[in-house]
Amino acid sequence: MGSVAKNGSPLLEVQGISKEFSGVRVLDRISFSLSKGEIFGIIGENGAGKSTLIKIISGIYHPTEGSLLFDGKRVTVRDAEVAQKMGINLIPQEFNLIPEMTVSENIFLGKELRKRLFLNQRAMVEKTAVLLNYLRSDISPVARIGLLSVAQKQMVEFAKALASESKLLILDEPTTVLTRKEIDILFEIMRKSKQTGVTMIYISHKLKEVKEICDRVMVLRDGQLISIESSDQFSVHDMATKMVGRELSQVFPPKAKPQEEVLLRVSNLSVPSCLEDISFDLKKGEILGFAGLVGAGRTELAETLIGLRRKSAGTIFLSGKELHVKDPASAFANGLAYLSEDRQGSGILTAFGIAENITLTSLKRYSKVLLHKKKELAKAQEYVRKFDIKAASLKTRLEFFSGGNQQKVSFAKSLDADPQIIVIDEPTRGIDVQAKHELYRFIHLLVESGLSCMLISSEMEEIIGMSNRVVVMKEGRITGVLTGDQINEEEIMFYATGLKGVA
Repeated sequence: MGSVAKNGSPLLEVQGISKEFSGVRVLDRISFSLSKGEIFGIIGENGAGKSTLIKIISGIYHPTEGSLLFDGKRVTVRDAEVAQKMGINLIPQEFNLIPEMTVSENIFLGKELRKRLFLNQRAMVEKTAVLLNYLRSDISPVARIGLLSVAQKQMVEFAKALASESKLLILDEPTTVLTRKEIDILFEIMRKSKQTGVTMIYISHKLKEVKEICDRVMVLRDGQLISIESSDQFSVHDMATKMVGRELSQVFPPKAKPQEEVLLRVSNLSVPSCLEDISFDLKKGEILGFAGLVGAGRTELAETLIGLRRKSAGTIFLSGKELHVKDPASAFANGLAYLSEDRQGSGILTAFGIAENITLTSLKRYSKVLLHKKKELAKAQEYVRKFDIKAASLKTRLEFFSGGNQQKVSFAKSLDADPQIIVIDEPTRGIDVQAKHELYRFIHLLVESGLSCMLISSEMEEIIGMSNRVVVMKEGRITGVLTGDQINEEEIMFYATGLKGVA
């Protein structure tokens, strides 16, 4: 099965690692080893145990059973700081950055450069500039993290990892918000790091990328090690089948036919430095896809529609009446829901349970003077069944959930306000194959019932497979609206890059 590393003595040996939470075993006697200079892929559905395993290796969790050997020595990784001193660094799926601090301050946090008694800000800025240049990124070292896009924050996380001298680098869903060009740069850097002896664990749901970059691939399912294979002998289809334990059915459900009624009409919408003269309409029961490269303005458009950004011109009509949205609360009140791409930043509260999160935007329905807790819990239980949310109880904090289950809770929260329109931004970022299928099926059922959906996604297959029509954007402008046979990868890229449509 290939669980033992080749090419000399292993850097990391995982021996019989198990982990339990509240008596529930989420990892069951996992054993494998990694060579120096190996790129090792870990795949599995959400809840398979991937995140728990890497958190044990990086010192965030302690194993219930089993042991770790690092550089031939048995080690106890008490916390993340100990792991980092050993040379183990984790680039997490959800960013570990401080929004109020600059890029350079985040990169050197805890390992600040000093000149005598004082911080050497100049040296840190200069070294940050070198790191970002190595990543071919134009982000300013003195930019505040809170002002960066999700893709830019991901690049900062890469730079932060490069600033530390890593022996073992763990990358958790590193490409979900990156363009193909940025992915190619990342893979080039990974291959260079591999040549210098750095070992990498690569976790992703993008199976083609796993096959492309990894030397070996390990499959986890329900906390158990299913298989470890050489990537050149492991097809993407076989990876997916072993992940779910059965043959996968058709990925996308048949497209529902929208009604002729126009539910939302946006005319000549502009936002300074973001959007210019945006016009489109959304029919009842339609999935309207929004495609474009990073920086095209799709997320900014969504944020404008729900009141997070102020428009400087243009009108928005909902069911024929002009809509004046001041903030997300008024958008919800008017039947417009938003599922953010930044799941933990603005989608859910990880320190709270399922019920508190689901009813967050619709508390008035569960209270008069005091909160009707029984009613709230009953509604939460209904969503748990509907979305097949896996949790020990309704009180389990979302920080212990897999990415797919967090996304299901976020989806349920958006729907609990009974919206007419749901704007979904990167709905399947960082979730597994089976969870994607479930969300696609549920979105399909929603639009069949008359709800309308604006779907923003960087996954080309998702846009093509789900959308009735596709709006393509470039640099804050609409370059084309595609229908029927026009909805294909080549045509979308022509409009997204400006080779067709408005220049």
